Amino acid sequence: MKTLPKEKRYETLSYLPPLTDQQIALQIQYMLDQGYIPAVEFEKDPKPTDHHWTMWKLPLFSANSPQDVLNEVRECRQEYSDSYIRVVGFDNIKQCQTVSFIVYKPGVSRF
Repeated sequence: MKTLPKEKRYETLSYLPPLTDQQIALQIQYMLDQGYIPAVEFEKDPKPTDHHWTMWKLPLFSANSPQDVLNEVRECRQEYSDSYIRVVGFDNIKQCQTVSFIVYKPGVSRF
């Protein structure tokens, strides 16, 4: 059994091999199907204990498709290509963040 390369781990999905663009879109679609409000956050040098990252724009209240969210991820990446970028989902009933996963790591090409 092969192990993953040694590197910092963030969020639950970081222990899996990197997600493909299609897998990311499916995760975002799941968030939207659950009624969660997506948002994009970034941080240059996050620590595993950092719960709050810098938010890119406002939460995407009007996002209807994964592509709407991925477009914001692309814009964030263009401006902050040296930062980690994650997508989070807020539950407006429980008033908390319920989902988060990294979609971009510096030095790894995607999008």
